[in-house]
Amino acid sequence: MRRTVALGIPFVIGTILVKLFFLPLHGWQAPHGNGWIGAMSIGLCISVSALPVLIGIVRELEPVYRPVGQLALKLAVVDDAALWIGLAILQFAARGPDALHGWTGFEGLAVLLLIGMAFLSSWATRNLKNPPIWVIWAAVPAYLAAGSWASHELGLHELIGAYFAGALMPPRWVRRLPVEAVGTFSLIWLAPMFFGHSGLRIDGDALTWPSVIASLLLVVIAIVTKILAVWIFPPAPGLTHRQALGIGSLLQCKGLMEIVAATILHAHGMISEFAFASLMVLAVISTTLTGPMFRLVSGRSRPQTAG
Repeated sequence: MRRTVALGIPFVIGTILVKLFFLPLHGWQAPHGNGWIGAMSIGLCISVSALPVLIGIVRELEPVYRPVGQLALKLAVVDDAALWIGLAILQFAARGPDALHGWTGFEGLAVLLLIGMAFLSSWATRNLKNPPIWVIWAAVPAYLAAGSWASHELGLHELIGAYFAGALMPPRWVRRLPVEAVGTFSLIWLAPMFFGHSGLRIDGDALTWPSVIASLLLVVIAIVTKILAVWIFPPAPGLTHRQALGIGSLLQCKGLMEIVAATILHAHGMISEFAFASLMVLAVISTTLTGPMFRLVSGRSRPQTAG
C-alpha cells in the first residue's frame, strides 16, 4: 500500500492544483480534456516516474547507494504499470457514456484477441518453458503488433496495447532475451528520435513566457509532491529521512515516460498545446535535476540496506 503513495499523492495534489489554477489560464483548455479529465491527464504526467532512465541512473550509482536505487526502481515499476492503466481509463472516460456504444465486430475481435493472448501466455508459461530462442523472437513482434492493433480498435493509443502485450509475455521467455542490450539500443537510438519527434510537434505559439512560468510551477509541484510523499510515507521500514529523500529525488525524474504519456494525451486532444509544451519542458528539467538532487540529499552518509 505504501508503495502506491509515491504515485497517488502527487497525482491527487497535482490534479487539484491543475484544475484550480492552470486550466482556467488562456490556452490550457483541451478539446476533449476539459474539467477533471483534463486535470487528471496532466496530474498523471506530473506523478509518473521514468523507469527506463532510472535504470541507467541506478547503474551509475556508487555501490553504497545501490540498495536505495533498487528500491526506487521497484516503486518506478508500480508507477509504470499505473501510468498505462491510467492512460487507458482516462481515454475511455474522455469518450463519455458512448465509449462502448456503436461497437462493431472489430472491437469485439480486439477484446477476444487480448483474452486469447492472456490464455496463450498462461499456457506457454506452464507447458512451453524453454522453447527455441527463435520462437521467442518471433513471438515478441507478433504480440506487440497484436496488442497495438487491439488497442487501436478499442479507441486507445497503440502504445498502450503494446505495453500490455509485452506484460503478457511469459516471464521465462522475456528473461532469455537480451533485455539490457535492447534497452541500451532503445535509449541511445530510438529514444532521441521519439524525443525529437515529440519536440517538433510543439506549437511555437505555445512557448510563451506564461507557458514557461507554468512549466516551472509544474516542476515545483512535481518535485515537491513526489519527494514529500516518499518522505512522509516511506515505502519500506527502516529507511532514514535522508534515504527517503534520495528515493523521492530519483522518482521525481520524468524522462521519456512523461513524454510518451503527454504525447498520447495530446494526440487524443486530452491536453492542450500549452499544457503539452509545458509538460515537455517539465520532462527535460526534472530529468536534468535528478542526479544533482540525489547527490545533494544523499550526502556522504552510508545508507542502510532497504528491503
